Amino acid sequence: MNPATDFAADDYRMADLLPHTGAMVLLERVVSFDADRLSAALTVRGDGLLFGDEREIPAWVAIEYMAQAIGAFAGLQAKLAGQPIRLGFLLGSRLFESNVATLPVGCSLTVAIEKIVHDEQLGVFDCRVSGDNIEIGAKLNVYQPRFDQPLTDE
Repeated sequence: MNPATDFAADDYRMADLLPHTGAMVLLERVVSFDADRLSAALTVRGDGLLFGDEREIPAWVAIEYMAQAIGAFAGLQAKLAGQPIRLGFLLGSRLFESNVATLPVGCSLTVAIEKIVHDEQLGVFDCRVSGDNIEIGAKLNVYQPRFDQPLTDE
């Protein structure tokens, strides 16, 4: 399969691409996807899950948005290859920059990730979160271990 031609944004729910459930799925939908990139959309929530209140959350929560976009990228690759979703880990972030200290609840954001280096288990991604007068960027280092059995919710 060719991810660039076989992907339709409405084919997958975000919860089907990530090893998260319920309120921890922070991204709403995949906007675009190809062999090296993914773009996703979300609305900032103020449900208290991530150290915010009803008005704003810290800008560093964008690192989790970025990590989930990388997870969705890996999840789409797995789905298109007929493989199970595998658990992944954020090892660290570098060069985090934000022009804001907080993100207003209710604002719409786009998360764009691009693969810089990626092998079977380790990856480095250039990540951007943007919205009205919001620009956040970082490079994320991630690790996806090999497991004998696929991740399930059982």
